[in-house]
Amino acid sequence: MTAKERRRRGARSKWSARVTKRSGALDLESDVFTWNDPHRIALSLKRSAESSKRRKGTPYQSAMSMLNFYINRAGKNLPQKRKRILEKAKDELRDVFGRS
Repeated sequence: MTAKERRRRGARSKWSARVTKRSGALDLESDVFTWNDPHRIALSLKRSAESSKRRKGTPYQSAMSMLNFYINRAGKNLPQKRKRILEKAKDELRDVFGRS
């Protein structure tokens, strides 16, 4: 692999981190996905989605989309405990938006 290929590959591998930090849809609180309280995560995502003027869908769609994006991009590297917390945050997000 040449140096040019390594640089190109390195730039591609970091795109999801940039999306999580500087999303055009939501301004997230710092380290929101590392919190241990699913309800707190859901409330933070709701606040971010409702205050955003740049989102394209509804606040609920934007918040759920960002949460799913983070879970999917972490993939196999996401520890089971963290995944359970984030999956529970999805349920909490449905509750805080009044969805079943």
